[in-house]
Amino acid sequence: MSNPAVLQDVATKPGITRDVASAIELRGGARAPSWGAGLIYSWRRKLRTPTPYLMVLGIGLWLLCYYLFTEGWQLPRFRKLPGPVEVVTEFFSPNPTWGISLYTEQYYENVIASCLRIAIAFTIATAVGVPLGLFMGWSEKFKDYTFPILELVRPIPILAWVPLAIMMFASYEASVIFLATLASLYVTVLNTLLGVESIDQSYFRAARCLGAKPRRIFWDVVIPGAMPFIFTGLQISVAVAWFSLVAAEMVSGQYGLGYMILNSYVNVTYVSMVIGMITLGFIGWGSSALVRWTGNRMMQWRVRTLALEGR
Repeated sequence: MSNPAVLQDVATKPGITRDVASAIELRGGARAPSWGAGLIYSWRRKLRTPTPYLMVLGIGLWLLCYYLFTEGWQLPRFRKLPGPVEVVTEFFSPNPTWGISLYTEQYYENVIASCLRIAIAFTIATAVGVPLGLFMGWSEKFKDYTFPILELVRPIPILAWVPLAIMMFASYEASVIFLATLASLYVTVLNTLLGVESIDQSYFRAARCLGAKPRRIFWDVVIPGAMPFIFTGLQISVAVAWFSLVAAEMVSGQYGLGYMILNSYVNVTYVSMVIGMITLGFIGWGSSALVRWTGNRMMQWRVRTLALEGR
C-alpha cells in the first residue's frame, strides 16, 4: 500500500498532479505500476485532453470529403474512384462482386504473406542495424570504415535494387524480403547512430570518474541513452519496410497486398485495390503502435519521468 503522507508530499510538488503521484507506489523507493494499470491510467489521461476527439473528428472529416468527392459531387478527377459506401459494402459482403472481401480466403492469404515478410525483414534489419549503429556511434574508427559505405548505397532507390535482387536470390520470396530489409536497415542504423551521438558527454566522464570500464559504459550509458532514438527509428523503420515491401511485391511478388493492389488495378477492379490500400493503412498503423508500445515497456524510466513532468 502507498503511504498517504508521502503521496501528499509528492502531490504538492510543482508540476506533479495527485493523479501522477497516485499512479506511482512508493515503498522504500519507486516501484513501477503494472502494465495494465499503467495502460488504463494512460488512456484516462488521454481522454481528458482534446487529442482523441480531434483525431476522431479529423478521420470523420476525411471520410466526409472522400464521400462527397466520389459519390456525392462526383468530381471529374474522382469520378472513377470507388466511394466509401461501395468499398465498405464490398468489404463486408459474403459474396463480393469483385472477388475480394472479409469473407474470401484470398484476402487473408495476401495479408498473412505480407505480414510474414515484414516480420522477417524488420527482425533482420533490427538485429543488424541496431548493433551496427551502436558500434558506429561508440567507435570513431569503426564509423570511419562503415559510414562511407552506408552513405554510398543509401541513396540508391529500392526499385533500382529489384533486378539485382532477382539475380541474387533464386526465389521471389527471398528477393522481396531482401528489398524490405534493405530499406529498413538504413533508417535503423542512422537513428541508432544519432542516438549514441546525442548522449551528453558528461555521462561518459562521470562513468569514467567512477571507475567504470568501457564495457560497462557501453551497456549502462550508451545503450540506455540511445534507446529513445532507437525506438523512434524503429517506428520509422517498420513504415519504410512496408513502403518497400509493397513496391517489391508489385514488381517481383506473386502474392501479398502489393501484388493484390497491382493485380486489382490491372484487372480494373478498383474496389479491391482500395480495400488493399486501406488494409495496408490499418496494418501499418498497428505495427507502428506495437513498436511504440514495446519501446514504452522497455523504457519505463522514461515514461515515468515524462509523467512526472506532466507531458
